[in-house]
Amino acid sequence: MMASLQWLLAGILILAGLFFFMIGTLGLLRLPDFYTRVHAVTKCDALGAGLVLLGLAVLAGFDDDGIRILALIGLVLIGSPTAGHALARAAWRAGQMPLGVIDEKEDDDGHR
Repeated sequence: MMASLQWLLAGILILAGLFFFMIGTLGLLRLPDFYTRVHAVTKCDALGAGLVLLGLAVLAGFDDDGIRILALIGLVLIGSPTAGHALARAAWRAGQMPLGVIDEKEDDDGHR
């Protein structure tokens, strides 16, 4: 009985993680500019990977493999938002303006 509950909980967590991966992919394909795409992908990637790994940790139990999977969750939750921030900052420094933001140096016709 306990094993089936463990599999059920793991399955729910993994399916929830896959749902967030799908939402992030949809955001990547449908959102209008670089910044909104990076935001959608990094948030959904961190949550999706965290939930999938948590489901795998439930299946692995509280042993060496479960501890390693929990450490991976920590790395994903730190690494994904940091990578998204680095990408957005590099784009900003390269001059990529967010959609709808008018550069102060340009006039109405787009001339500088």
